Amino acid sequence: MEKVLVLGKNGQLAREVVKTKPDNIELIALGSNDLDIRNKKAIGEVFKAYKPDIVINTAAYTAVDKAESEMTAAYAINEQGVAFISEASAKHHSRLFHISTDFVFDGRKSTPYTYSDKTNPLGVYGASKLAGEKAVCLYNAKNSIIIRTAWVYSAHGNNFVKTMLRLMQEKPKLGVVYDQVGSPTWAKGLATTIWQLIDINPEIPEHSPLQLNWTDSGIASWYDFAVAIQELAISKGILSKAVPINAIPSSSFPTPAKRPSFSVLDKTDLLSILGIESGIHWRTQLSSMLDELKD
Repeated sequence: MEKVLVLGKNGQLAREVVKTKPDNIELIALGSNDLDIRNKKAIGEVFKAYKPDIVINTAAYTAVDKAESEMTAAYAINEQGVAFISEASAKHHSRLFHISTDFVFDGRKSTPYTYSDKTNPLGVYGASKLAGEKAVCLYNAKNSIIIRTAWVYSAHGNNFVKTMLRLMQEKPKLGVVYDQVGSPTWAKGLATTIWQLIDINPEIPEHSPLQLNWTDSGIASWYDFAVAIQELAISKGILSKAVPINAIPSSSFPTPAKRPSFSVLDKTDLLSILGIESGIHWRTQLSSMLDELKD
C-alpha cells in the first residue's frame, strides 16, 4: 500500500484529492495549521515521521491581487516552501506531484500553450509560482511531476462559480469580462487525473521533471462561463430567476494584478499518458459540480 502525503488540505483541490482517494492508498493530509511549509525543519520532521512514497503539493498562496502588495508572503509559500518540500522529497525518495498555474504565461498567444512555451508572468502570483516550478527542477527534478492547471472551482471554498451564484441572487444585473479566455477546471476532475497518473506511474525524464498541463476540455471567456453557470443553475433549481449578464472589457474592471488574456493549456501529453483522446467538456463538469452543490 502506497503512502501519500497531501499538502494544502483545506484548499479546493486537496479536498477533492482526499474525497477521490483509491482504496489501495494510505493518505495523510496536512493543512497550514498542521504544517507551515515555510519552516524547513518542520517539513523535515513530517517527512521523517510519515515517510511518504508520494507527495501531492497543492499548498499555495493564491490571492492573485493581494500578491501584488504581499510579494514576500507569496514568494515565501510559492517558492521557498516548494523548495523545502522538493528538497525533503528528494532526500526521502518521495515522488512529488506539484500543482502550478496558467499564470506563468502572459496570454499573448492565440493557440493553446504547450509546456515548452516561453513563460512570462504578468504579476507576482504567476512569477512566484514559476519560481516554485524552478525550485522543483533544482531540488527534485528526476522524481517530480509538475501539473499546470487553470480556472479551478469546486463546491468548496471561494471560486468564480460560487461568487457568480451569490451575485446572481443579490444583484439586478452583472458585468463579466469577455476578453479573458481559458478553460474552466472542476477540482474533482483534476484530482481524479492525479490519481490516474499515480496509478500509471509514467516515466520521468532523467534531467527534468515531467511537465504536464490539465484543464477540462473546451474554451470559454469568463462571460461564457458566467452565462453557463446561470443557465445550468436555473435548470437545476439552484437559482429562481435570470439576471441580465453584460459582456464587458477587462479595461472596465481594473484589478491590481494583470491577467493573461488567453491561457488555454495544451493537454496533448497528459491525454496521451492517460490513453484518451479528450477530457470531459467544462460545461459537463460544471453541471456535475452544480448537482453536487445542490445535494
